[in-house]
Amino acid sequence: PAGTGKTETVKDLSKAMALQCKVFCCGEGLDFRAMGSIFSGLVQTGAWGCFDEFNRIPVEVLSVVSAQIKTIQTALADGLKRFTFEGREINC
Repeated sequence: PAGTGKTETVKDLSKAMALQCKVFCCGEGLDFRAMGSIFSGLVQTGAWGCFDEFNRIPVEVLSVVSAQIKTIQTALADGLKRFTFEGREINC
């Protein structure tokens, strides 16, 4: 529900764990390329991402985003230090 402090809670938790947290305001103008770039940066820096208004992202974009997240999860679960993401080699 709106106004319950979800974003602030995530930011406070990341601060308590000494992790950087970047907040992104999502909207209809956010495409899968932009999301891929955000995910790439988060993976490479080890920062948390808080996606405010995630429900505003078009369903077509969410389909690609789910595949991007799966790629990242698989690489992390496999303990990889480098992997190919969106056509680029990145470090994690």
